[in-house]
Amino acid sequence: MSVRRRAAALAFTAVLCGAAAPAAVAAPSPSPSSSAPDLPEGLYGTKDPTYDGVWRQSLAFLAQKIELVTPATKSVDWLVGQQCDSGAFASYRDASRPCDDKTVADTNATAAAVQAVVELGVHREVVDNGVAWLKSVQNDDGGWGYNPGSPSDANSTAVVNGALARAGVPLADLTKAGGKTPYTALQTFALPCGGEDGGAFAYQPDKTGKLAANADATAAAVLGSMGKGMAAGNYNAVKAPVCTKGDGLTPEQSAQNGASYLAKALAGKGHLDLPPMPGAEESDPQPDFGNTADAVVALAAAGHKDAAADSVAYLAKHAQGWAKEGGPAATAQLVLAAHATGADARDFGGVDLVRQLNATGPAPAATAVPSPTATTPSKPADTSSDDEGLGLWWIIGIGLAFGAGIGFLLSGRRKNQQL
Repeated sequence: MSVRRRAAALAFTAVLCGAAAPAAVAAPSPSPSSSAPDLPEGLYGTKDPTYDGVWRQSLAFLAQKIELVTPATKSVDWLVGQQCDSGAFASYRDASRPCDDKTVADTNATAAAVQAVVELGVHREVVDNGVAWLKSVQNDDGGWGYNPGSPSDANSTAVVNGALARAGVPLADLTKAGGKTPYTALQTFALPCGGEDGGAFAYQPDKTGKLAANADATAAAVLGSMGKGMAAGNYNAVKAPVCTKGDGLTPEQSAQNGASYLAKALAGKGHLDLPPMPGAEESDPQPDFGNTADAVVALAAAGHKDAAADSVAYLAKHAQGWAKEGGPAATAQLVLAAHATGADARDFGGVDLVRQLNATGPAPAATAVPSPTATTPSKPADTSSDDEGLGLWWIIGIGLAFGAGIGFLLSGRRKNQQL
């Protein structure tokens, strides 16, 4: 889910806190304030975390770990402390108070946090509790909505799929009445091949049941249909994506159909467009850097990083200002896109995205340079640390990995099992 869509969705969710049954989140909403005083220690970013605190922290950890950076323990402790006893995460909460019936549980924040903690390799209890809660709020159609009880949508179902798969849960076994699974739930949002938008996924059907192509939802659904998390490894390119017609498609075929749509959407300009906001003076569509980065990751994960090459070049040339202003989540999106396509996140259009991301939070416990996907010879690891405990074990692990000449293979653990 893009940073922009997430902020809007969470702001709208806040309005629904007192409602008995949350509605689908798809309306424009006010943006968070530009800054927030008294931010908790360990939190990444300087802007108001009300709508995206857990999300941006989780994306930051995913991007750091895929680039062999270990965050400070106090940053990890902050994320762990956001979890409720139920196993759910809210978008952000005051952890000095226990969760209660006014705490708005968030499937997206929970799924992102589970993915991040899995990659960190610590606090398995957080993962297990998060997984148990996510399974408990699965809708009857096999999918998930933004909040428990809300209608399923492609983005939420996809990010939960990625979290459960990364945690080792066989998605095909999460069956509801009629054989409905997380995979079949995603396929209900897929547009059939043929026509301009063939192969795309919708966010949700409209009131009449009609599906409208949504690039953001498509990028998420490609990953979710393959049971992959947001931190995708560097995959080799295969033949060009094609859209397979017919009923009874496999989840993999649906994912490839989505990839074919994304490849066509990115062709030419190399980026997706962001429709103008209501009332904006600028009426022309602007580049949508966040969703473009997500589309790049989805294409690469589906085996088509060659189809994303022009988009990676476009992001490297034009997205630096957006990422710096957008904070940790935006910078993390670029790091993930760079890594998934074999680009050097530490020299992405002349910008060291990893350093930029690290600077948005407490100093990491340990780092490794250069990027694990870079082609230059490896340099000794920077073991400077403000956190001796976590840093020590990371140093031992990385020392063994580089000593065996398999530093790059560490990124391969991000390849999720194909279910």
